[in-house]
Amino acid sequence: MSKEMLEAFATLEEKKGIDQEVIVDAIKAALVAAYKKNYNQAANVEVEFDPRKGNFKVIAVKTVVDEVQDDRLEVSLKDALTINRAYEVGDEIRFEVTPKNFGRIAAQTAKQVVMQRLREAERNQIVSEYSQYEDELITGTVERQDNRFVYVKIGNVEAVMPHRDQMPNEVYNPQDQIRVLVTRVGSDTKSAQIVVSRTAPDMVKRLFEQEVPEIYDGTVEIVSVAREAGDRTKIAVKSNDPNIDPVGTCVGQHGARVQNVVNELSGENIDIVKYEEDPSDFIANALNPAEVIAVQFGEDGEEKSALVIVPDYQLSLAIGKKGQNVRLAARLTGYKIDIRPESEVEFVEEDNNSDAADETPAESGEEITDSNEEVKDENVENSEVVEDTIENSEDNDSEE
Repeated sequence: MSKEMLEAFATLEEKKGIDQEVIVDAIKAALVAAYKKNYNQAANVEVEFDPRKGNFKVIAVKTVVDEVQDDRLEVSLKDALTINRAYEVGDEIRFEVTPKNFGRIAAQTAKQVVMQRLREAERNQIVSEYSQYEDELITGTVERQDNRFVYVKIGNVEAVMPHRDQMPNEVYNPQDQIRVLVTRVGSDTKSAQIVVSRTAPDMVKRLFEQEVPEIYDGTVEIVSVAREAGDRTKIAVKSNDPNIDPVGTCVGQHGARVQNVVNELSGENIDIVKYEEDPSDFIANALNPAEVIAVQFGEDGEEKSALVIVPDYQLSLAIGKKGQNVRLAARLTGYKIDIRPESEVEFVEEDNNSDAADETPAESGEEITDSNEEVKDENVENSEVVEDTIENSEDNDSEE
C-alpha cells in the first residue's frame, strides 16, 4: 500500500498538477481528526510521513513533569530519565503511538483526501480556464435537459442553462449546436459551475460585435439594450465618427447584418435606434416606429419621467402590443414614459381656456355695472343743475 500511495502521489503531481506536499498535509490533518474520533485524544498528537517508505506514524508529544496528572499528556521525570538522562522537567518527549489498525485508517483517509483534492483541482482548473470567457459568446453542444437546466457541453466541461435563460420559442435537442453567452463562472463545495444564457441582453450586443466590425473596433458604440427574449429587442447606437451613420452601419447592406442576428435569435425582432444626447430626442427615437409630437419632462426632484404626446392614430403603435413598445423604450432610455394622444391634450387646453373665458365676462360685468352707476349719478347731478338753471331763468323773466 505504501508503494502504491507514493506512485499515486507522483501521478497526481505529474498529470493533475497537485503538489505532493499539499496532499500529504491534507492527509496528516485528516488522520489527526480520525485518531481523535477513534481514540478520543488529539490535543498533543501529530502525524508524520516517511517520504521514502510512504508510511504514516502517529506521534504523541508529552511533557516531562514531577507528578503525572494525565498520562496522555505527561510523562514522569523518572520515566523520562530512563529514556535519556539529559531530560528535565518541562521538556517534551515524542512517543510513537501508532495503533495496529492505523494503516487501514490511513489508507481510507488517504483515498478520501486524494479524491477531494482531485475535485478541488478540477474545479480550480475549470474556473481558471473559463473565467476568461465570462460575458463572451461560446459555442456548445446540448447534452440533455431536465426540469431545471439544459446541459451544454463546452470543451471538456458541462455548463448549465437555467430555465430563465432559455429562449421561450426554442426547443433544445441533444447534439444541437448552439451559441450561448457565459454569464457566470464559479464553484461551490461540490463542483465548478458555468452558467450560460441565450436570453441575456448582452448576447445581442456580442452578436452585433461579431457582425459589425465598426462596433468591434469602437467606431460605433452600443449605448444600451432592452430585450424581451424571443420576441423583441431595442438597441440604441451612436457613432464616434460624424461621417458614419450608426443605424445604417448596424443594419448593413440590404439588412444583411441585422438579419444574421435575427436568424441566430430564432426570428426575434430587433429595432435599432439612434442615441441622442438630448433626452427628448432619444425618447422620440426609442418609441420608433411611432411618431412623436412633443416630449415633456417632470419637475426637478421627481423620478425621471416623461410625458410623450403622439397623434391619435399613432397611440396604439406607440404603446405597442400589450405595452411592449413603450416598456422597451422606457428600459432603453431609463425614463418612466407616459403616452397621451394629441386630442386629449388639446381637450385639456381647451377646457382650461373655457374656464378662463367664463371668468372674464363676470369680471367685466362688475366693472360695467359700476361704470353705469357712476354715469347715472353724474346724469342725476347734471339734471339737477339744469333744473336749477331753468328755474332761475323763469324767475328772472317774471321780475322783468
